[in-house]
Amino acid sequence: MAASSSRMPPALRADARHNRDRILEAARALFAARGLDVPMAAVARRAGVGVATLYRRFPTRESLVTTVFADQLRACAGTVDEALADPDPWAGFCGVVEKVCAMNVLDRGFAAAFLTAFPDAADFEATRARAEEGFAVLTRRAKEAGRLRADFDRSDLTLVFMANNGINAPSTRAALAASRRLVALLLHSFRADVAGPDGAGAPLPPPAPLDLYHLPWPGAGAGA
Repeated sequence: MAASSSRMPPALRADARHNRDRILEAARALFAARGLDVPMAAVARRAGVGVATLYRRFPTRESLVTTVFADQLRACAGTVDEALADPDPWAGFCGVVEKVCAMNVLDRGFAAAFLTAFPDAADFEATRARAEEGFAVLTRRAKEAGRLRADFDRSDLTLVFMANNGINAPSTRAALAASRRLVALLLHSFRADVAGPDGAGAPLPPPAPLDLYHLPWPGAGAGA
């Protein structure tokens, strides 16, 4: 009995880890296909666990969403870091837009998570802030190199993501093709030579405040 009792805690910990992994796998699949409004009960059913078990591991929807997409957000920030290391700032700028839009069109959940503010998820917000600050530097460099139109604002990248997120295609292949076309058109419009000398083409309306582009998190009870 003593030997059996001594083995119990590790077994329970392993079971808890297994349940957590199943919940994350289920949530990742559902969020990718249907967005962030999937009921928590649906995640529990797909994971094969009880709702109580899900809430023990993830007390709020916010904690589940930010855990599910933490790796993708870090990959997004890494893409910006790689672009900053590129000696050609315009190539780096285009690479970020292309790669992140491809990532978003493959996963509606990540696109929504990226555009949502999570005030209680400090690590998630810090990673996103790093990505946004890096993109701001990349934007400045591309303008200084004379390749990016002078009136481009970093918040315009969020408009790109919003437009890209609106793609509704019958297959992944079609969605990626549509995304590539959209991104190519938008990048062409961002070029300084298209905007005219010193970006002096037709003036654009002023950018909206950045906080308008980070949708407020609806709260713990929404969609439960």
